[in-house]
Amino acid sequence: MSPTNPIVIASDHAGVALKDKVVRMVHDELGYEIKDLGTFSEDSVDYPDYGILVGRAVSSGEAERGILICGTGIGMSIIANKFPGVRAALCHNEVTARLSREHNDANVLVLGERVTGQAVALEAVRVWFRTDFEGGRHQRRIDKIRGIETETECP
Repeated sequence: MSPTNPIVIASDHAGVALKDKVVRMVHDELGYEIKDLGTFSEDSVDYPDYGILVGRAVSSGEAERGILICGTGIGMSIIANKFPGVRAALCHNEVTARLSREHNDANVLVLGERVTGQAVALEAVRVWFRTDFEGGRHQRRIDKIRGIETETECP
């Protein structure tokens, strides 16, 4: 399934070089419309400022999916997962990218430029976009997450 809304992407200064390559690949090779929310240089910035932009866009439905990149991916994962409906997955390779979609219906892919090689990261992005959610037994787990987000009792 391909997203109907643009893909949003952002990084901090530690992820900007990989972000630029991901933007080109997602648009040129995979054919998705992509909205780059910054940052645009290696000047130091605070990762939460950019994680908030993607988290808010996905949570509100403005974007169906997002990508976040920082040095390790840890900080971006933490901030993105603060938003209801966001299932941000820190992925290190194509296996974790595939499983984040199949099992967790991840809608934000998080990468760490300092810990994942560029070729591996780009392949993880390809796999993430080409993999669908399996549903089935995994759906009840996603429903439990949604229950927590809406402060209702989990099924």
